Amino acid sequence: MGTKLTYTEAFAELQQIVLEMENAEIGIDELDARVKRASFLLKLCREKLYKTEQNVLETLKSIETE
Repeated sequence: MGTKLTYTEAFAELQQIVLEMENAEIGIDELDARVKRASFLLKLCREKLYKTEQNVLETLKSIETE
């Protein structure tokens, strides 16, 4: 996938994959690919959350020192 996903897009796709798995809509032939995609999306979401948290903490720290 050449375009960068936003957190919202990645989370929505992850939710869709989980829903498909819960409803047994994913066949065994595509299960491996969907699980790998879900793993990628989870990593992406975690990274974005971590970066956002660090930015917020830095901003709060800079406000406190003013």
